[in-house]
Amino acid sequence: MRKSRPTVRVLTLAAITLFGAGACTPEPRKDGDPAAGRTPVRVAEQKTGAGGSPGPDQRKRPTPTVAPTRSKPTPKPTASRPAPRTTTASPASGCPQGEHQRAVETYLAQLGGFGPVTVDGRQSAADCAAIKKFQQRYDIRPAVGRAGPTTYDVAKRLATTDVRACRAGSGTTFCIDLTRQTTWAMRDGKVIMKPTVTRTGMPGYATPAGTFKINFRNVKEWSDPYEVWLPYWQHFTQGMGFHQTTTYLHDKAIGSHGCVNLLPADAVRMWELGKVGTTVKLIGRRPGT
Repeated sequence: MRKSRPTVRVLTLAAITLFGAGACTPEPRKDGDPAAGRTPVRVAEQKTGAGGSPGPDQRKRPTPTVAPTRSKPTPKPTASRPAPRTTTASPASGCPQGEHQRAVETYLAQLGGFGPVTVDGRQSAADCAAIKKFQQRYDIRPAVGRAGPTTYDVAKRLATTDVRACRAGSGTTFCIDLTRQTTWAMRDGKVIMKPTVTRTGMPGYATPAGTFKINFRNVKEWSDPYEVWLPYWQHFTQGMGFHQTTTYLHDKAIGSHGCVNLLPADAVRMWELGKVGTTVKLIGRRPGT
């Protein structure tokens, strides 16, 4: 009986050891591979979307610690300075200063009628008001008082127009400088309408130089070939005439089909001054036509 006790103890220990090991050991595959029963790594990644390495917008997770660490307080947002603008503005003027400031000041002083300007190349409140008034008069967009390329171009064309080159005689004469793209009106040798901007025929449709007479007028004429209304129409030759522009006048990439395009206020004024029989004189040639 004494010899049987060690045997029982050995058998009991063997049974406990066998069942304890079986709880952590994977079930063997049919072909004897001990890895059977585990989900392959790639399959797990496809199902869960998890990757073996972090992506460019991911961070590796830190190893967890027993005691939580204190995080630094989030800094309060501070006001950042705005990026400097490409154009400068005088605090007193409220207008941005353009790259043609001094030239525009010079031309506006020469033209007159838009308010006082100081020819010094620096924007001021008075300069700003004068440039804005000029831009509004000739529909230069946006009218913000900045002496940019369009404002410079229009001011230069108007200031350098020689009204005497029209050689107008007696009666009313409509004059067009095709080279500068300006137009004005004279009566008995005197200017009754100052030069203003216009746009004539584009390449392939050049408006011809010469002397003509207005032979037909209509407050609102319909253009058959181009299917558009022509307000304040005054015809003078070959289907060409004065009329209010139907597009942005300062877009030089386009032009008319030979007509003399006018701003709305100028079209009305020339309608009031003109009549059948009024002389039309065109000099020069539009560049590029």
